[in-house]
Amino acid sequence: MDVSVIFPAEAEGFIQSLETFSLKEVGSARWFKQHEYIEKLNMQAILNASATHDEFVKDLLVSHGKIPVLVHEMILVEVWKHKVFPVLCQLQDFNPKNTFHLYMVIHHEATIINLLETIMFHKDSCDAADDSVLDLVDYCHRKLTLLASKAIQEGATTRGNHNLSEQTAVSSLEELQTQSADLEFEISLKAVSVLRYVTDHTDSISVINRLLCTHNMPCVLVQLIDCCPWSRRREGAVEKYINGKWQKTPAEDCLKMTKLDGQVWISLYNLLLKEDCQRKYDFNSFNKNQILKLRGFLTEVLIDQLPNLVELQRYLAHLAVTDPAPPKKELILEQIPEMWNSIVRENSGKWKAIAKHQVKETFNPSESDLRLQARRLAQTYNLDVMESLLPEKPKCGSCGKEATKRCSRCQGEWYCHRECQVKHWPKHKTACQLIAEATETIQRDLKIDS
Repeated sequence: MDVSVIFPAEAEGFIQSLETFSLKEVGSARWFKQHEYIEKLNMQAILNASATHDEFVKDLLVSHGKIPVLVHEMILVEVWKHKVFPVLCQLQDFNPKNTFHLYMVIHHEATIINLLETIMFHKDSCDAADDSVLDLVDYCHRKLTLLASKAIQEGATTRGNHNLSEQTAVSSLEELQTQSADLEFEISLKAVSVLRYVTDHTDSISVINRLLCTHNMPCVLVQLIDCCPWSRRREGAVEKYINGKWQKTPAEDCLKMTKLDGQVWISLYNLLLKEDCQRKYDFNSFNKNQILKLRGFLTEVLIDQLPNLVELQRYLAHLAVTDPAPPKKELILEQIPEMWNSIVRENSGKWKAIAKHQVKETFNPSESDLRLQARRLAQTYNLDVMESLLPEKPKCGSCGKEATKRCSRCQGEWYCHRECQVKHWPKHKTACQLIAEATETIQRDLKIDS
């Protein structure tokens, strides 16, 4: 039996209602309602793509011209996280008992980049993004440079090692900041895939110029190949970040290419071998030396897994013995991305005022508001749907091992043994109560309606 979140007519209603918000409105009731819509659209888009069904969510976003709205809302939360969230965490009179609402705002960026990763695989989505592709390119550049720089600073042994269960005396806001940092890593990995799809489909001179001349994206990608942030060595074993978690890799699979490796190599292939890109890129001595580093990574084992890379290998061999002509100076009326700069310019000097407003109006919900939110989210995160989206068996909410037992009350958390459930109960108690009560209310309402 097929599992679905929403029907096409319902999806069309959600998509037609999508709108852009101001920074001050982030987290408001109207904003939260749109967040729920986008969560449902994201889940349905993933279900359609994984089952190779009619991708009606993608088609509707394209036909109604709403992809630029998604890009804007994603960058809006990115700005909020950079400019407002740190101020909010430092306010002395703000110590919320429940940070669930704040977490949903932080998670909103991840939801949208996930949806974009699903739909941007198709060329018509890239075309429908119109001028916002430039903003998306800038966004991906920010995420990829952050990914590379953190990998260099922290080293493979310390990256992604946060374990909240081992921390003591951590405030709810500190825990939220840690969760935000962990989520940032996952968001940056999604940006790797989105960038690859842009390089697949775009033929816009402005976009190509932005990728090659403004951001020097080939050199950024070479840096990612070199530091490989999604692979690390722990206790003598190699671990790779696959399907949202670190997994130990058997010795015989260490040279096997992950999806992320493939996305970076395909992006490089597109940016270095497309004729339009070769005309625009400046192969000065620095860029040439950086690009030629790739020759050391193009082994037979790698090329066997992605045969198209043999063309890149030949190109690099030719590049090593030639000096390409510098790009021609051309007069171009270049489009400039506006979203990040526009949001920052509009709110400059107002960060603390916005934080105080949101603490007062948004992030101190009453008990009844929390219950209402839990009820609505219980409807959004249908358990059957969530399980169908999982790439593998659920993990224990306490220790992270494979789990077989589910919380009997809320049905939303998994455990491997009763000991782990008891240990995790102080953290799970509030959420369990809210979800269970919301589920009971929904079932009661459904009985009344029927």
